[in-house]
Amino acid sequence: MELTFYTLDVFTDRTFGGNPLGVFPDATHLSTDLMQRIALEMNLSETVFLGPPETGDGSARVRIFTPRAKSPLRVTPRWARRSSWPASLATSLG
Repeated sequence: MELTFYTLDVFTDRTFGGNPLGVFPDATHLSTDLMQRIALEMNLSETVFLGPPETGDGSARVRIFTPRAKSPLRVTPRWARRSSWPASLATSLG
């Protein structure tokens, strides 16, 4: 299986200076179990899976997993701002 993902450095203003965060921009087709197994394999403090919004008010569905469990939604302001995303990630979400 091939999946596109990005690693973002959060809580920093320099490359490799912060907390790495895995982001999968097209996770619509992934089951919860598979997302959890991917998060365990990535072994980052958090791995985020994005999909289309569930309502007209949102810009994306966000599911956050640690290596051991699905997390309640916590948005890290540093990575939540689209302007801080790599251009290819921002473009893939529209």
